[in-house]
Parts: sequence; C-alpha cells; structure tokens
Amino acid sequence: MTPSHGVLILAALWAGAQNALAGGGSFITFPALLYAGLDPRAANITSSIALFPGQVTTSLAGRNLIEGVAGLSIRLLIVLSLIGGAAGAILLLETPVSVFTHLVPYLVLFATVVFAWGSFLRGPRAPDAPPQLTPRSAAIAQFLIAVYGGYFGGGIGILMLAALTAAGMAVRHAGATKNLLASMMGASSVAVFVVETRFDWRIVVMVGTAAIVGGQLGVLILRRVNETALRVGITAIGAALSIGLFIRT
Repeated sequence: MTPSHGVLILAALWAGAQNALAGGGSFITFPALLYAGLDPRAANITSSIALFPGQVTTSLAGRNLIEGVAGLSIRLLIVLSLIGGAAGAILLLETPVSVFTHLVPYLVLFATVVFAWGSFLRGPRAPDAPPQLTPRSAAIAQFLIAVYGGYFGGGIGILMLAALTAAGMAVRHAGATKNLLASMMGASSVAVFVVETRFDWRIVVMVGTAAIVGGQLGVLILRRVNETALRVGITAIGAALSIGLFIRT
C-alpha cells in the first residue's frame, strides 16, 4: 500500500462519516484523489462512483419518510433525477479535461458557498408559510439540480433541501426525499461513467468500501458529535480547496 492509498482510505472513512453526519463528503474524497495523482475530471468521476453505494444505503434508511411535493409524484421526481443525472454525466464527458480543470475552482467555490449558506445562513421555513415554488418550478429546479449533480455534485443536498422545502415539503421529509433523489441521479450518472469511461476499479473499491464503513461509524456517533463544528470544518476545507485550486490553475 502506498502513502497515497493510505490517504485515500482515511479520506473515504472521513467522507462516509461526514455524509452521514452533515453532508459534503465529496469535499474530502475529491482533493484526496487529486493528491493520489488523478486529473480533476477523473477524480470527480471516481469520487462519484465510489460514494454512490453510500448514497443508496442512506436513502434506504429513511425510505418511510419519502414523498412527493407540490403535486409532483415521487415517481416523476425520480424520473427527472435519473434523466438529469445522466445528462450531467454526458456533459462532463464531453468537457475536455483542460476545460474542466479550469472550471473546477469555480465549481468548488460554488459548492462551498451553497454548503455554507445552507448550513449557517438559510433560516428555517415556517410550517404555515405558503409554498414559494409552483409544481412546474419545482420540477424544473429538480431537473437542473440533477444535471449539476451528474456533472459535479458538490452541494446538491443543500440545493435539493432548499428546493423541496420551498415547494412546501416539511424538512424531515425533504431530508429523506433528497437522499433518494441524490441516489437516483447518482445511479444514472454512474451508469454513464461505467459504460463510457475507464477508471481504476481498485481505487473505486477501496474508496467505496471505506466510505461505507465511515458512513456506519457516522451513524453510530451522530448523537455525540457537534454538527455545527462539522459544518464549520467542511466549509473551511471547501474554502481552502477553492483557494488552492485557483492558485494551481
């Protein structure tokens, strides 16, 4: 095992626990994969594939709370997520590595800002507040989020929580529903990546297995860890990564 493999395993354990506790696991695996020598696009694809099994197990855990919103059935939301995730993955594969490398700092910065906004700035929605999104707007929002999720994916959980609650869904149900929809856009994007790209399965299995273990550890310590501290930490990592990527490019 090389030092970079050790870094990947530790990063994946952390990412799995981070996703279970507060979200933002890709902020951990992405720079670790860059450190291991992958180019930004390959690191993004590998991270997406490796973290996908954890998305599935997380969505299954809250399946009893999943529901539709604003007159949109859960089946329609799933279809939109599947199509959008595949479209984003295809768009990523059509983006030259050099172009994506220049886009990555902006994507990471955007994801960091979204994560920070959702963690610290977005106020709670009043239970009796009228929906801010119409059914059509909610459908369009979910499709666009899915495209972004298939292309890069950082911050999709916060984006979906914002959209679903704005459409009138209670936060508890929105949390479970966004986990399912994230796994659906992940499924279609991963399918595209598996068919259309070459990647190192050893790294995928290594990172994916460690992330699943980390996720289970995250569930065990969920009630003992200060979530605010976790969110501060992941925001700081995103900000540092953004600065480092801007300097590098």
